[in-house]
Amino acid sequence: MNMKHGMPPRQIPVRWPDGRTTQETIGQDWLVAASGAGINIPTGCLGGSCGACEIEVNGKVVRACISTVPASKSAKLSVDFATDPHW
Repeated sequence: MNMKHGMPPRQIPVRWPDGRTTQETIGQDWLVAASGAGINIPTGCLGGSCGACEIEVNGKVVRACISTVPASKSAKLSVDFATDPHW
């Protein structure tokens, strides 16, 4: 519960690469959210420098190990695994 305002944390629907949609807490770590949804995001350094954990959130590439679930003007988020044509 958000003790500052006495309100529960805000949630947002997230569509995962497997097609399922879950409700996730805005501000939650992406790795925690994904794990709770049964999605495995590969990791390497856990510090944001290696790029192993890159995902696309509404088309924008983010590093899941150092990013959190954002609020969205579209009121929903779509997650895909980032693809690198050089790998």
